[in-house]
Amino acid sequence: MEDFFALICPNSPFVWDGERFSDCFEDIVLGFAVSIVTIVMIVVIGFNQKIDERVRRSDAQMTLPEKFLLDFIPAVGVCLSIIDIIFLWEKEDNSHFVGYRKWFYSCSELMVWLTIILFTKRASSHYIVFKRVLCFWWILKAILALFYLITKFPSLEVSVCIMESLVVLLNISYGIAINVIRIKRPSFKSSLLEDPLLSNGLDLEEGGYHDHGNNGRFWDLMTFKFITPVMNRGVLKQLDSEDLLLLPNDLGPSSCHEVILSCWQDQLNNNGSNPSLFRALCSAYGWPYLRLGLLKVINDCIGFAGPLLLNKLIQFLQQGSVNLDGYLLALSLGLTSIIKSFLDTQYTFHLSKLKLKLRSSIMTLIYEKCLHVNLAERSKFTNGEIQTFMSVDADRTVNLCNSFHDMWSLPLQIGVALYLLYTQVKFAFVSGLAITILLIPVNKWISTMIASATEQMMKEKDERIRRTGELLTYIRTLKMYGWELLFSSWLMDTRFLEVKHLATRKYLDAWCVFFWATTPTLFSLSTFGLFALMGHQLDAAMVFTCLALFNTLISPLNSFPWVINGLIDAIISSRRLGRFLSCPEHKFKEGETNSCPSLLSKQLDSLQGLAVFIQDACCTWSSSEDQALNLVLNHVTLSVSQGSFVAVIGEVGSGKSSLLYSVLGEMRCAHGSIYSKESIAYVPQVPWILSGTVRDNILFGKSYDRERYTDTLQACALDVDVSLMVGGDMAYIGEKGVNLSGGQRARLALARAMYHDSDFVMLDDVLSSVDVQVAQCILHNAILGPLMRKKTRFLCTHNIQAISSADMIVVMDKGHIKWTGRSTDFPISSYSAFSPLNEIDSALQNHRQSCSANLSSKSKEQSLPDADIMHSLEQAEEIVEVELRKEGKVELGVYKNYAVFTGWIMTVIICLSAILMQASRNGNDLWLSYWVDTTTESSQTRYSLSFYLAILCIFCIMNSFFTLVRAFSFAFGGLQAATKVHNKLLNKLINAPVQFFDQTPGGRILNRLSSDLYTIDDSLPFIMNILLANFVGLLGIAIILCYVQVFFLLLLLPFWYIYSRLQFFYRSTSRELRRLDSVSRSPIYTSFTETLDGSSTIRAFKSEDFFFAKFAEHITLYQKTSYTEIVASLWLSLRLQLLAAFIISFMAVMAVVGSHGSLPINFGTPGLVGLALSYAAPIVSMLGSFLSSFTETEKEMVSVERALQYMDIPQEEQTGCLYMNTDWPNLGVIEFQYVTLKYMPSLPAALCNLSFKIAGGTQVGIIGRTGAGKSSVLNALFRLTPICTGSITIDDVDIKSIPVRELRTHLAIVPQSPFLFEGSLRDNLDPFKMNDDLKIWNALEKCHVKEEVEVAGGLDVIVKESGMSFSVGQRQLLCLARALLKSSKVLCLDECTANVDIQTASLLQNTISSECQGMTVVTIAHRISTVINMDSILILDHGNLAEQGNPQALLKDDTSIFSSYVRASAM
Repeated sequence: MEDFFALICPNSPFVWDGERFSDCFEDIVLGFAVSIVTIVMIVVIGFNQKIDERVRRSDAQMTLPEKFLLDFIPAVGVCLSIIDIIFLWEKEDNSHFVGYRKWFYSCSELMVWLTIILFTKRASSHYIVFKRVLCFWWILKAILALFYLITKFPSLEVSVCIMESLVVLLNISYGIAINVIRIKRPSFKSSLLEDPLLSNGLDLEEGGYHDHGNNGRFWDLMTFKFITPVMNRGVLKQLDSEDLLLLPNDLGPSSCHEVILSCWQDQLNNNGSNPSLFRALCSAYGWPYLRLGLLKVINDCIGFAGPLLLNKLIQFLQQGSVNLDGYLLALSLGLTSIIKSFLDTQYTFHLSKLKLKLRSSIMTLIYEKCLHVNLAERSKFTNGEIQTFMSVDADRTVNLCNSFHDMWSLPLQIGVALYLLYTQVKFAFVSGLAITILLIPVNKWISTMIASATEQMMKEKDERIRRTGELLTYIRTLKMYGWELLFSSWLMDTRFLEVKHLATRKYLDAWCVFFWATTPTLFSLSTFGLFALMGHQLDAAMVFTCLALFNTLISPLNSFPWVINGLIDAIISSRRLGRFLSCPEHKFKEGETNSCPSLLSKQLDSLQGLAVFIQDACCTWSSSEDQALNLVLNHVTLSVSQGSFVAVIGEVGSGKSSLLYSVLGEMRCAHGSIYSKESIAYVPQVPWILSGTVRDNILFGKSYDRERYTDTLQACALDVDVSLMVGGDMAYIGEKGVNLSGGQRARLALARAMYHDSDFVMLDDVLSSVDVQVAQCILHNAILGPLMRKKTRFLCTHNIQAISSADMIVVMDKGHIKWTGRSTDFPISSYSAFSPLNEIDSALQNHRQSCSANLSSKSKEQSLPDADIMHSLEQAEEIVEVELRKEGKVELGVYKNYAVFTGWIMTVIICLSAILMQASRNGNDLWLSYWVDTTTESSQTRYSLSFYLAILCIFCIMNSFFTLVRAFSFAFGGLQAATKVHNKLLNKLINAPVQFFDQTPGGRILNRLSSDLYTIDDSLPFIMNILLANFVGLLGIAIILCYVQVFFLLLLLPFWYIYSRLQFFYRSTSRELRRLDSVSRSPIYTSFTETLDGSSTIRAFKSEDFFFAKFAEHITLYQKTSYTEIVASLWLSLRLQLLAAFIISFMAVMAVVGSHGSLPINFGTPGLVGLALSYAAPIVSMLGSFLSSFTETEKEMVSVERALQYMDIPQEEQTGCLYMNTDWPNLGVIEFQYVTLKYMPSLPAALCNLSFKIAGGTQVGIIGRTGAGKSSVLNALFRLTPICTGSITIDDVDIKSIPVRELRTHLAIVPQSPFLFEGSLRDNLDPFKMNDDLKIWNALEKCHVKEEVEVAGGLDVIVKESGMSFSVGQRQLLCLARALLKSSKVLCLDECTANVDIQTASLLQNTISSECQGMTVVTIAHRISTVINMDSILILDHGNLAEQGNPQALLKDDTSIFSSYVRASAM
């Protein structure tokens, strides 16, 4: 037996040689055994495989290059194996016995390739090599071959090294080829055996080339040539979405959503108590992700071939040999770099595609959750938090893809590098390793602190985005109050806390950077120092192989803290998302019940004929997690027959709106049951308007029926309004209907409900925001008209005519149903006892007829032919401005501005410290090369060991110091810039005129203050730091290479030319793509914000699918942009890496030529040549990294550019130098003199040459049809919109001469839309803390809301977002109390009684009359009862003053406009 082993393994132990596995063991196990397993697998699969027509058809689908590749590689494999056998034969002939192990290995390798050729030819098909088991085995075989090569490398001869490397390369190429072709061809994956393995991941990495792909050439895919047409267009013109690459099918939002949704549903079903988004993502995308991991292993292992080849080359140069081995090694160095660059880019490409799928999946999942989760369940998250989920947390979770593979890949790279170091310097590397290990707990501690700071920062960010959203939503009201500075100061306080946590994070990051950046220098000092102290002599091959290995260590060591941080961020974000996504959903279909289990006593059969049945229902706004119920509806029982008209009435805060919400399923039913059978249409109290055309708002996803559409417009009295709009019903409406009046918004929402033809229509106080005439038209033509006559109608109202027309009346009181019954049994007189005039039936009947006639006369005007609409559309100027995006490169001014924000001194310190840091690093390496050259046997100059070590220590200390300075100065500078950009941006936005906010969607502004600001806070300083490090690193490399190899200067010029052409070609496209990316992101956030506001309306109309499809369109464009951007960056990366591979080959070949003494000029000592080659090796990654970081910086700079755009927005007129006394105005005399006001130059005048005078201390009402210009009077008075001509004076002082904020603080207003912000009620009523509690309570008592406030919890009760804790009517009363506390001589009321019941309205009128004695009260009113007792009224019509006078006097004049109004009114 021993003789047999001696034959197999002569001069070698069988398994272990004392230090590592023996050569014999590696040849037999890693070589021969692996080949035998491969042969067995091919034979078994080959004989079992039935070759039918389907198999042959699949084979026929393969392209010619693919077939050639699959035949060519085995043929080359056979040739190489035969050459290897010939080499062995020669050795045997030269009496050099190699042992049977070598023969076994070489012959088995030959048998593998022959077996593949035989079986593919036998079957006339390549089908067998695409079996899943063989595909995976081949990847494993390639990894084992790499491991075999790395372990054998140091002991092999050069020619054998080259041969073995080619064999490994062939194995890798074949493994990649069969896997790539298999992925591209779904037909190769259809065997029953394989189907279950794919489950959820079926088409996840598969269809990625549908656009260019399944028929695309393999070479095009490997080189990303398919992006070239896009890049050619990018150089010539500004790119549009049509120019982008088509999106592969598997990257489409719908396919991504289906995959993640099924996995998330599994999580909810299997782990209901604790579902994990992370596990769902693993289930959806884990399989393709793991497959990419195998590719990464191969890529990482090939990375170590460079240092090993370098070692061989320097050894060859030191020996001064003249054979061809040197040239082979030099070219092999270049070839290794080329292979690595292809593997690198393919890995990044497939990983990026996976990240795009992940991003699309998460965004669509969040959006769908918002569509389906009701308001009660959503109440535990603020809108700011939910917006952060979409803008920040989704991106952070996607970054899990990078961090997760890096978590095992980086330690693997570090481990292999350390093993190779051991082979060079034995145990001396332990000293360097000790330093690294000592830093691990330090970095762990820092990472924990960073995680804590990040979590705190995200909380403050959520709060800041919520406050910003609140500020942008209510900016008009805030400006009228003069509170914008107060709000911005609160926002600044939140920002201060956010920046405080950001600073903690950044400075901790700086320590991380310092520790990891100095590690390689400390590593080299301690390793070489110890090696020298152990008595060994340093030689060039060993030193520069070690330096190359240190360089390969830099990237994994530096990346590790960021990877840990990224992983922590991703885990935190995925938990946050998981918590939101696991909110219970209540998807009620028609005929379902919202009930507690087993509480519905009546069987469903007995509910026939009922539209709504509520039994003993107790409902709350608290989510299912909240313990406290805080019931809003208490033991409510109600049944409503189909087709009946129900009027829901009651005082403010009695629970009218909550009753509707409970039927919609938006509240949590804590007890009892609610049954609704029919399809629902819903109009909320505050109408929800989409940004889009009038027609889009009415159709709401339904198909266009011309006849029904025209009838709907007429019934809602919208036909006249639409005909006056530029563009008709195709006129664009801004966000939240900013360019419509309150009445128009209400009628538009009503038209939507009517057009949908639902069985059950719920209307929440739609009549209160329109004037009397329009209210009558709507009531009789819409609500009681032919289109809705047979529908079940719920109307919350205070309108007496509507109440008297109802089939059934429901009276609500403090969450209970106080009374229900027929309208004939209801004592209306008691409800309207305060009315100063009686109902005049005959006048009303006349009005109905005139209203109908008026509508029919306008119908012709409304039904414009489509051609006319298109013509008017061409002339229309959109209210919402298209988002601007700049062209060309990011201007130098943007960088200069960023430097100004950072501070010039800090910028200089950063640049200087980076240069000195690199200089000390290069000095360190130059000193090492000098040490090597002066300690060789031939050298004359020698110093003591301590001298060499002392100088090395000095360089190390200098490097550490400058690294520390750079890290901290960058952190400080980035924080300075982030703070200044936010403050300046906020300041400019605060001072912008209201028109800017009307024309710019809030989502667009919020994008600047969330996503763009996050970039400026976090990613921009990070990427600029990398850019600077890369730049000085490249500068250092170029100087060293030129010094060592003078001929490199000849290469510099052509190299620089090619490099600049490549980067110009790329950057032209890249900039456009980045801008397109930012612009395509805005609609996602705008649409998302809009959906958050109107989710209850969307659910009521069952329009979730329509809105999801619209959102998916936005995501598709975003995905297309990102996909094109990724392919473009990889196109560049590949070409740069190939360029760098050429440089390495050039330097290596020139070094070999120089060693033969063939060069005229040669400064290259072995030490310097070694240094040059060790510097040339990382140039591959340095060049790619430099341009990608430069491009990335330019991309990130687009965020600064976008912020700077909003720093140039027009500012509000701050003219005026008169600062008035606190008691001004003394009299309150208001005079308008020939005032003309236009909202936009192209729009008709809202006020035309208007003149009137209001005497001091009088109460004046302004009435008129919707759109007559009533609110424009207040806009002009508060200087929200500058007037074109004329003047406005208060107490004979022209308001233009008073600073605008000063003016607004002296006037009081109660706005049309009541405004309460999140905070205590005391802050809401008296934010400047000017009044004591007694005064506040008195004001609340006068406004009849004291009792409700006491019940809610007093002045310290926290008001929820948008004042959701109170009903709309209660909010209006609180706004009036706020105005009374201001004690101004001028009080403006913008229809503040519209949303309150008639009794409360009467009490309010009395309050205003009694409490506002001596004050000038200007009231915009829709109710005649509001103005009947006033001193004077102004009637406006299309911006002109139609009538003015005392209402009682005008009433006596039958010819007056006012008396005609009164006759038509039911007051």
